[in-house]
This record gives sequence, structure tokens and C-alpha cells, in this order.
Amino acid sequence: MYAIAQDVFPIFILILFGWSLVKVRVLNADIGDGLGEFVFKVAVPVLLFNTISHADFHGASPFRLWTAYFSGVGVTWAVGHLLATRLFGRDARVGVLAGVSSAFANNIFIGLPLVERTVGSDGIVAVSILLAVHLPLMMVIGTVLMERAEQKVNGGVSRGLVDIFRQVGTNLMRNPLVIGLVAGLLMHLSGLKLPNVLASVVDQVTAMAAPAALISLGMALNKYGIHGNVRIASVVAILKLLLMPACVWLACRLLGLSDDWTAALVLTSSVPTGINAWLIANRFGVGHGLAASAISLSTAVGVLSVTLWAWFLQ
Repeated sequence: MYAIAQDVFPIFILILFGWSLVKVRVLNADIGDGLGEFVFKVAVPVLLFNTISHADFHGASPFRLWTAYFSGVGVTWAVGHLLATRLFGRDARVGVLAGVSSAFANNIFIGLPLVERTVGSDGIVAVSILLAVHLPLMMVIGTVLMERAEQKVNGGVSRGLVDIFRQVGTNLMRNPLVIGLVAGLLMHLSGLKLPNVLASVVDQVTAMAAPAALISLGMALNKYGIHGNVRIASVVAILKLLLMPACVWLACRLLGLSDDWTAALVLTSSVPTGINAWLIANRFGVGHGLAASAISLSTAVGVLSVTLWAWFLQ
């Protein structure tokens, strides 16, 4: 357990470090926003490019991997929605947001660094394959369900699926993560190699991705905090940190995924709620307090739950 804690604790210490930099006013929160932009638009896409271009897929099919992970997403999302609407008596919009917050893991800012540190290169390959579909699929589902819920609560006309898919597709074509993944896949399929000078630069930017992501996340957490909704947010955090990885682990075992891919998927599913939950709440103007509290609570407790899952997987 001590050896596992040595792998997991530095991840959350870097998050705490970033949070402290803004809290004690060593750096301005705007710097954290800039660092987050660098991570999302440059560092992580370069990491994905470098990983995929050198990956050995061992002939494995990505469909079992996607099925295993999104089975956990589906179960956890449904439970979160039902508890919010039936147990806590919230409307359908908050139900959707509770489902999103329960099942939308922070795969980029925490999942990738965690898997890189605890599983290694094979684990990064698994997370990279997941990221190829994770963001677009989750955002499409979240947007469709939230618009349906908005129509149910307030009436009005919701957009059709074609319009939603067109908007998401346009955004994906400009998404730096997708560009990094596609470029890495093309490099992998072509068999070409970067010149040594460029490869050295890519390696250095790749090495920056994990610490920069964690520090920028910590700086961003100063915007959230606990804004009421503590009971429902606590339930959402429990679902995110315990139920979802348990479902993903069971699905991985049933589908016969390798130990490294199972560990990667379970660990990345066990990380705290992603900031995308806040973005969806902000987009529809509902549930800001729930999203903020779920992000903050799951991140605060995540160090313990992630350590538990890492120990279990050992």
C-alpha cells in the first residue's frame, strides 16, 4: 500500500500545489487558465501523438475497450439521474447533470497522468483509444438529454439530432485532442519516424503534459468550492469514485481485457468528476452549485479512492 501511495499521492499533491499558488496569491487565477489552455491545446495533444505513433496495439480491438468503459458510464449515469430525481426530488435537468457529474471522469487532467505513472505505456495507449471517442460521445449524450429535459421542464422546441451532431462534429474537427490522435495514428500507420531533433522536442513537451495538467487543474479548482447541494453532491461523488470504477472493472473482466488495459480503464474511471460537468451546467444555466460541489468534493476525496483502486488492482 505504501508503494502505491507513493505513485498516487504526488498526483494530488501537484493539484494541491496548483490550488495553493492561487489561494495564497503567488499567481493569478488567469495564469492557471492560460496554463490549462496550453495543456489542452498543446501538451496533451503532443502526448497523444507521441503515444499513438509509437504504440503497439497487439492486434487488440478497441470496441471491447469502449464497451467496457461505457458500460460503467451508462450504469453510473442512470443511477445518478434516478437518485437525483426520485430520492432528492430534483427536476429532470438536475437529474441529467447529476448523471453527467457521476460518470464524466477527468480523464485528461488526472486520468492520463495517473495511468502514465501507475500503469505505463500500455495503459496510456488504452486511455488514448478511449479519448478518441470519450469527449464527443459524452458531450453529444449530455447535450441531447439536457435539451430534452429543458423541453420537459420549460417547454419550447429542442434542436434535432442532426443539428447537434453537426455542431459537435464541427467542434471535433478543430479539437486539438482529436488532431493529436489522428496525426499520431497516421504516423503509426505510415511507419515514418520524426527526425531526431523534432523527436527530442516532442519528448520534452510530452514530459511537460502531466505536471502542467495537474497544476493547472489545481489552480482552476479555486473557481469552484462547495456551493450548497452538499448531500446530493456527496452522493454523486460516491457514485463517481466507487460505483463507476467497480462497474468498469466488472465489464473489463467479463470482456477479457488485458491486465494493463483493465488497470488503465478502472483507474481513469476512478478519478474525480471532470470540469465538463460545470461546462454543461453553465451552458444550460442550471445546477452550477451541484456541478461545482461534485468537482470539489470528488477531487478532495479522490486521493483516497484512487489509492484504494490502485491497491485493489495490484
